[in-house]
Amino acid sequence: MRKFFWGIVALLLIGAVGLFGIAPGYVEASMNKVDRKPLPKVSAEAIALHKTLTIVDLHSDTLMWKRDVLERTERGHMDLPRLVEGNVALQVFSSVSKTPKGQNYDANGADSDNITLLAVAQMQPVRTWNSLLERSLWHSKKLHLAEAASDSDGGLRLVDTSNKIDSLLAARKGVRSVPVGGLLSIEGLQNLEGKAENLEKLYAAGFRMAGITHFFDNELAGSMHGIKKGGLTQLGREVIRRMEEKGMIVDIAHCSRQCVTEILAMARRPVVSSHGGVQATCKVNRNLSDEHIKGVAKTGGIIGIGYWDGAICDTSPKSVAKAMKHVRDLVGIQHVALGSDYDGATTVRFDTSKLVQVTQALMDEGFTPEEIRAVMGGNAIRVLREGLKPMAKAPPAA
Repeated sequence: MRKFFWGIVALLLIGAVGLFGIAPGYVEASMNKVDRKPLPKVSAEAIALHKTLTIVDLHSDTLMWKRDVLERTERGHMDLPRLVEGNVALQVFSSVSKTPKGQNYDANGADSDNITLLAVAQMQPVRTWNSLLERSLWHSKKLHLAEAASDSDGGLRLVDTSNKIDSLLAARKGVRSVPVGGLLSIEGLQNLEGKAENLEKLYAAGFRMAGITHFFDNELAGSMHGIKKGGLTQLGREVIRRMEEKGMIVDIAHCSRQCVTEILAMARRPVVSSHGGVQATCKVNRNLSDEHIKGVAKTGGIIGIGYWDGAICDTSPKSVAKAMKHVRDLVGIQHVALGSDYDGATTVRFDTSKLVQVTQALMDEGFTPEEIRAVMGGNAIRVLREGLKPMAKAPPAA
């Protein structure tokens, strides 16, 4: 009996080691891939230009995974050493709080969740196991802890005001590629748990951008990948108004077509599509139509082009540049940006250390150096700097 007992204990321990020690890394490595296909040769001219750029990426999901963002790893697409190597000035870190089982681009219900098991397997705080809000607050804490642990002069610096953007850029002047800025965003406001007042908790935690939906319909709006795919609810409209007033940027990525149309109609500030593609070069349902591209441009916003096949129907740098060229030719260079979706269960051709590939691809498509500066970060800096400022309140009636 004693041998049987200790045999059961041993099996449980082996299972625990597998679940808590090995499984999370294996899952991430299997979902965030670089396809290793050949990359074009990069010219000396592209390398020289790339070193002078201020680069901003509008979306990565790195905080979802159990690894230290300050340390280089062979897994995934992005960490601080690779951001420095790629000359990234500012990275937007998104918080993923829930994804449906059998996730697909066509139709997902909200009645299942993959992130619960991930939270348990990664040994996150127990409070995150059954609360979407707490998961996002934990992601914020992870990034704040990383900032505190990094070298303040040459590491990670969190950005949550327009003044901090200016300070970050001033610190990077000259030939410096550090510090790297980090800005917190949200992948779907289901983490409000149906309560508009929870936006205050997220804002206090440093979140300054948010997508309204993710892969399923929620209490605020319909998703492009949901069941009903409807428009904004009353709660959704209330939250968007609160976001605009506080200085939080509204992200339409993953919203249903009706949701996007309604957000663009009510927007009083620039709107972003943080990561995705365009229907003109890749007919995937999540990608933007020309009508919606024009709508985003009308708000003064920007469209972040991703690097995975769901965004560009390929993973080549050339396909990234072609999608950007379409947006430029349709509405102007000032509305084009980067939106990698790194570490978002995507397969890409290059990680963030090799972003010079995008610079080369843009040059090959005939973009001028000034247009490349705008695409790689100038446009994003403009919209982020303006969007993080709270709206001026109207004076009281006489």
